[in-house]
Amino acid sequence: MRFIHLSDLHIGKRVNEFSMLEDQKYILAQILAVVERERADFVILAGDIYDKPIPPGEAVQVFDGFLTRLANLDIPVFVISGNHDSAERLAFGAQLMNSRGVYLSPVYEGRVEPVCLEDSYGEVGIYLLPFVKPSTVRHAYEDEEIISYEDAVRTAVAHMEIVRTRRNILVAHQFVTGASRCESEEVSVGGVDNVDAAVFEPFDYVALGHIHSPQHVCRETVRYCGTPLKYSFSEAEQEKAVTLVEMRDKGEVEIRSIPLTPLRDMRKICGTYMELTERSFYEGTNTEDYIQVTLTDEDDIPDGLQKLRVIYPNLMRLEYDNKRTRESRTVEGANEVEQKSELELFEEFYELQNNQPMNEQQEDFTRELIQSLLEKRV
Repeated sequence: MRFIHLSDLHIGKRVNEFSMLEDQKYILAQILAVVERERADFVILAGDIYDKPIPPGEAVQVFDGFLTRLANLDIPVFVISGNHDSAERLAFGAQLMNSRGVYLSPVYEGRVEPVCLEDSYGEVGIYLLPFVKPSTVRHAYEDEEIISYEDAVRTAVAHMEIVRTRRNILVAHQFVTGASRCESEEVSVGGVDNVDAAVFEPFDYVALGHIHSPQHVCRETVRYCGTPLKYSFSEAEQEKAVTLVEMRDKGEVEIRSIPLTPLRDMRKICGTYMELTERSFYEGTNTEDYIQVTLTDEDDIPDGLQKLRVIYPNLMRLEYDNKRTRESRTVEGANEVEQKSELELFEEFYELQNNQPMNEQQEDFTRELIQSLLEKRV
């Protein structure tokens, strides 16, 4: 049994106010090509299909097209809702879609019935557990003590009818203790959403969503596939991929990654303004990529963001790395403010912000400006 494990599409997402929809269409088309080429028996989508509970119409159309293509290939699809999704909206039409081989997790009400597939090695039971909070599971099992996220997932798994002799797959969207996060994920303060990997012991493979970096936790078969696209600059060095899983006899699981090539990469570049605008620097590179620029000039470049966007139209973020940004200072002698002139106060403020004193030209300009303002006030 061979399947593709995907998660965290976040269709409709905007990164630094840039719409990712075109990039998402491109990568989904590439994933469909992988599904066909690898002759996958089914596809798993482990939550966060959309970026918002009420996704924009264009995002819904993109996902509809992706599901339709898979259904037309007669490839079953298993989909759960994540913490960014509305479980009710995502489950709409689930019973109708079952007839086309599209299985959507219903709103959690206490029972998770497996969908069973069969190959030459026997049956595979696929359990769809949408993102659950303690209150969600507590509502279904009022007599049980459910305080933490781990309690919630443990209780949900305990009430599943799992046939231990067959191969079993769980699709879930939770944070498993020990997983590494990225900047683009929602973080719960204090790790209150942690779930111990031991909870998933009955399953031969756990297809997880929620974490954007591909990784396994505790064992190779408890796995996050990561996002198919980079959604923050903390992911700039990652290579995004499709996770292909092949299950043979019980206990025999082979996992490999198939790299994806985005329409636009997300990367960081660093240097002075003159260096980054030199033709020799940017020729031969894809200037259409999503870029974070770090300028090392000691003085800020006036309107630097817009100037650099002439060369790098998808420049998302501009930062500085210089004496001013590396040092953090506080103004001393605040109790002496009344004894200082306006120029002295401004000089102190300038030095605090820039970690260097004003030059003579700046000082002369500031003195004249202050004098002009004081004359107007009189």
